[in-house]
Amino acid sequence: MSKIAVPLAEDFEDVEFSVPLGKLCGANHEVVVVGGETGGVVEGKRHQVTVEIDAGVDGASPDDFDMLLIPGGYSPDHLRTNGAMVSFVRRFCDSGRWVAAICHGPQLLIEADAVRGRRLTSWPSVRRDLENAGATWIDDEVVVDRNLITSRKPDDLDAFCDAVLKALAR
Repeated sequence: MSKIAVPLAEDFEDVEFSVPLGKLCGANHEVVVVGGETGGVVEGKRHQVTVEIDAGVDGASPDDFDMLLIPGGYSPDHLRTNGAMVSFVRRFCDSGRWVAAICHGPQLLIEADAVRGRRLTSWPSVRRDLENAGATWIDDEVVVDRNLITSRKPDDLDAFCDAVLKALAR
């Protein structure tokens, strides 16, 4: 069983949180939602999913987790303005452990300066931001580059979840 940190703020893409959550929990992994403040509540941008924050980012340590999984939507854009969250993500990326991001999730990786020299995919509108940050953008449903797993959009969730579960099985 692995422990996965999921950084989350308001307006996340509902299915990009709920589908991986279901797959991870179904495979007996533990998911911990990390956000601004323990006990806070955030809602998805489609108003289908409401989530309570399990751990505030100020008390979270990357050393306590096996993987970081970043859902898309507007949540990554909100999170990249939180210095403590950016530091948490940067330290996690530097640890060499698995990092998975879908859709707009790589925006948080850009802010953490974790994409230079890496191959990634994302929602198409994030492409130029990734390239400007030194990444190579690839239009594929899932791109795995060393410890980094990225995916484009909700339609790619099956392939994304398969890649995440495969990585955790290693």
